[in-house]
Amino acid sequence: MADLYATLGVERGADSAAIKRAYRKLAKQLHPDQNKDNLKAAERFKQVTAAYDILSDKAKKAQYDRGEIDDQGNPRMPPGFGGSRGGAGGGFGGSAGTHGGFRPNAEGFGFEVEGDASDLFSQLFGRAGRNSGRTDGWGSHQPPRGNDMAYRLAVPFVDAALARPRRLTLASGKAIDLALPKGLEDGQQLRMKGQGESGPGGAGDALVTIQITPDPRFTRDGDHIRADIAVPLATAVLGGPQRVPTPEGEVSLTIAAGTTSGKVMRLKGRGWTLKNGSRGDLLARVLIDVPDDPLLADFLRKQRDV
Repeated sequence: MADLYATLGVERGADSAAIKRAYRKLAKQLHPDQNKDNLKAAERFKQVTAAYDILSDKAKKAQYDRGEIDDQGNPRMPPGFGGSRGGAGGGFGGSAGTHGGFRPNAEGFGFEVEGDASDLFSQLFGRAGRNSGRTDGWGSHQPPRGNDMAYRLAVPFVDAALARPRRLTLASGKAIDLALPKGLEDGQQLRMKGQGESGPGGAGDALVTIQITPDPRFTRDGDHIRADIAVPLATAVLGGPQRVPTPEGEVSLTIAAGTTSGKVMRLKGRGWTLKNGSRGDLLARVLIDVPDDPLLADFLRKQRDV
């Protein structure tokens, strides 16, 4: 049986930060896009992703550390129910039949299970659990889900800033429009339920890691976005309109006469989209564009020497 910590290459009991770092490193190395036609890498990638799915979930990690679930996330068999016969194994005698009940067999009395042996837990704990309000997870035996699938999605800066949906093509070839959450962060992981591999207990999930691609016009500053604007010397001296880039497109901004280089102008509500749906500001820094004009240079020198 695999040890999930060993699968990720971390010590048992490692904290969430160490687990996340280890997973990112392995996912980058083993991702199918980087290992085409490498079946061993694909299988290892699945194992690493399945391990991270459990250890990154605080509740599941605690259950795994206590030995309550196995490396597949399934409940472990409690003590005394491991054997198939009575006696030292602590199990129940009797063979499965078509009718549930309690009847003698060659070795004494035993439970005869209706259907396959996994239904034993349903008969033993299902009704009792419902009647007594048990919430320990032993009410029924659930088949395992399919493996989760990991993806990396490149999101342009402006789409991330405005939380616009992005199209993602899954390994199955299915294309979906992924709704980006407000307040998106670079490296954030999104979970898409039921979009992983198929399994007897249902499909796993798709884990999408976001990579925000830079934009030469903008940089992010917390809730705000910064941009440099080249303002002609004449506009800076005399004042006038100036086009300024924003995530939605260019807007016109009035430059006051006598504006100096380095001055920052604030455009309210044109910055990063926040989790509460509001927007930060766009901070436009003025950079005066001095033309390469000999006549102008000669004029400025005369003004300086006056």
